[in-house]
Amino acid sequence: MIKENQRLLNATLISTDALVVALAFIFAWVIRFQTTVLGPSGDGLSFETYLLSILIIVPSYLIFYYFFGLYRPFRDQSHIIREVTQIIKTNFCMLIILLAVLFIVDQADYSRKLLFLLAVFSTTFAIIERTSFRKVLKHIRSNDLNLKHILIVGDGDLAINFSEKILTKKYLGYSISGFLGKNKNIGEKINGIEVIGSISELENQISGNKYDRVIIAISLKDYDKLNDLVDICENQGVRAEIIPDYYKYFPAKPSVDMIDDLPIINIRYIPLDDAFNKFLKKVSDIVISLIAIILTSPIMLFTAIAIKLTSPGPIIFKQERIGYRKKPFMMYKFRSMKLQDKADEISKWTTENDPRKTKIGEFIRKTNIDELPQFFNVLKGEMSVVGPRPERPYFVDKFKEEIPKYMIKHQIRPGLTGWAQIHGWRGNTSIYKRIEYDIDYVENWYFGLDLLIMWKTLLKGNNNAY
Repeated sequence: MIKENQRLLNATLISTDALVVALAFIFAWVIRFQTTVLGPSGDGLSFETYLLSILIIVPSYLIFYYFFGLYRPFRDQSHIIREVTQIIKTNFCMLIILLAVLFIVDQADYSRKLLFLLAVFSTTFAIIERTSFRKVLKHIRSNDLNLKHILIVGDGDLAINFSEKILTKKYLGYSISGFLGKNKNIGEKINGIEVIGSISELENQISGNKYDRVIIAISLKDYDKLNDLVDICENQGVRAEIIPDYYKYFPAKPSVDMIDDLPIINIRYIPLDDAFNKFLKKVSDIVISLIAIILTSPIMLFTAIAIKLTSPGPIIFKQERIGYRKKPFMMYKFRSMKLQDKADEISKWTTENDPRKTKIGEFIRKTNIDELPQFFNVLKGEMSVVGPRPERPYFVDKFKEEIPKYMIKHQIRPGLTGWAQIHGWRGNTSIYKRIEYDIDYVENWYFGLDLLIMWKTLLKGNNNAY
């Protein structure tokens, strides 16, 4: 019954996805050819021809959705952000592929603008659809429907901790059928669920009952039994999952790589290590920086003239900062201070009423105009538009001795603005809170988060900029 329910859910989801892509295509066609929003429609292909192309486009989308993991059971994708990220990736890839196909077959009449609109609408509609689907499933599972029945092997702290999380998160859709543990504990209850047998009875329990998963949560001292337990599950055709007893030593979400048959556990998963994520961020950095430089070039020109006319010294201030993988680079800013001693440059924070600031410097620091030259750092690949703010070598050496995990921020490129900055942690504020937000960004990056940070930076500016 449970597996049949899952198949029904998947079939419903695939059908809904197909409808969403088809509707997105029709919306795109209407905007492109029935309005003048994107310019004159021209004498392109007929509506019937475009309609026929849906027969190729819709199945292609569904295939890509499958390969991008969008038809895995929802209970395994506990965070909507991950699903939204996959939807954006899929639609971006589909756009590139469709444009490439038109180029290869030399089809000049098929509207490229329509395909761009399709990417926008299909992404938007799919996110709305999947979010709604999740809410419905959450309601269903909270009412004990469409559940996956699991058996927990183990009755120690690890098993108890896991059961507590499952029982308090009913929307995940799991029902604990029982525990297998020590002989002396048989018949007792853990969090209201009975220990129904000993670990040695696993094979009999599986063969006599219908479990969807077996969760192995045994202590390290019992790991000599692990191979046998997994073999029993696989021989019975039941999915086995292991909760490692050393999970508490992982500081963050781990990931597993393989060298031949040898697994290597990376104890800190960083989304920007993923090739596609890295590519997406790089492309967005280049595009946004070029646009920003073009749009702000008059502001930069007037700022340069004002600095030159009001105080002696260079227009651009260059200062060594520590960047990606601890590599030093020269960060650019419009000079906002009087010429000063090198020792002061290296080791002194800027304060709110800092006497070193020039009159024009006061204004450009408050408005963040002094940061605009850093878009050139982004184009050079030394910085990103969004990321942890880079620090001077003096402070890096100081903070890495005082603040746990400080150096984690250097595993990605530094940015002009960041997660910490939009929350007010910039300048002469708590470095501990800044690092907390920086690490949160490093470990939980997704493209939408960058867009959110950029949007909030534009709206709010920075109250602590001085």
